[in-house]
Amino acid sequence: MQKILVVVDMQNDFIDGALGTKEAVAIVPRVAEKIRSFPGRVIFTRDTHEQNYMDTQEGQKLPVPHCIRGTEGWQICSELADFCREAPIDKPTFGSVELGEWLRLANEQEAIERITFVGLCTDICVISNALLAKAYLPEIPITVDASCCAGVTPESHQNALNAMKVCQIAVENER
Repeated sequence: MQKILVVVDMQNDFIDGALGTKEAVAIVPRVAEKIRSFPGRVIFTRDTHEQNYMDTQEGQKLPVPHCIRGTEGWQICSELADFCREAPIDKPTFGSVELGEWLRLANEQEAIERITFVGLCTDICVISNALLAKAYLPEIPITVDASCCAGVTPESHQNALNAMKVCQIAVENER
């Protein structure tokens, strides 16, 4: 049985770039330690937008260009980049169908014991992908390490953790 750690969108624009926060900066060392000590497979996702971002529905609702393919802001932060040993899953929106398919296939190849999520932002992409994983693999335990996540605000981070608990996703290391 394998364990999977999904590192969600630990990109420069979400840490100290266009949409960065002090909470995001603070989790980087904890995420690095989590990856270092994780006894299983690690996969990264990467929020990925194109030059026409402002013309998209997301761009209309969040008019802050970020994670534009090929830019410095799109890159996985330098403190974590060396841990990214498999090609990241580029996702054009909050939740990634490709990640769901990747997890389903990984489970067919070798049963997954648990899937753990860390990363940014708790209240947008972490919750979207954790719920998507739960939909793809409803009998696999899903965990979110709250100490390795940050939301748009501390309040929306907590709201997302509470919502995930109601959806039978385990939340560990709450502060």
